[in-house]
Amino acid sequence: MPRTSYAIAIGSNRRGRHGSPTREVRAAIRALGGVTVASPILHTPPLGPSRRRFANAVALIHSDEAPPALLRRLKAIERRFGRRRGQHWGARVIDLDIVLWSGGSWGEASLTVPHRLFRARDFVLAPLVQVAPDWRDPVSGHSVRQLYARLTRRLPTSRGRAGVGP
Repeated sequence: MPRTSYAIAIGSNRRGRHGSPTREVRAAIRALGGVTVASPILHTPPLGPSRRRFANAVALIHSDEAPPALLRRLKAIERRFGRRRGQHWGARVIDLDIVLWSGGSWGEASLTVPHRLFRARDFVLAPLVQVAPDWRDPVSGHSVRQLYARLTRRLPTSRGRAGVGP
């Protein structure tokens, strides 16, 4: 497969072997390999039953891997970091998701690219717009900048907005 680019969403809201969630995200960025740029780490409110704030970032990487092979590698990194499958929306040491792929769309039972929910997630779009504002969603045709502008017009300012943290 020719070298392509991916946008990887990274999140943590539980301490792990690298320390705080922010340190877990930094360590995950280092573990990805092929990183060309990473966003600042943003701190966001919890979703679902989790009570802990998240540290979130997006990294752009180059890879020769097809999306399923990259997903297997991301899951292996999650396991090395101590991620265990458990409660949906629960606390996690690390979460790595393929958000976009320069090859366009990919669809199969275990993997959909672009990530089906990224357009509605401020904690993904806020860091993504900082590193790839002009990347176009192959499904909607909108740029990341346009998707983020649409989303933030709908979000209440007191909840759900990502903020850059220490």
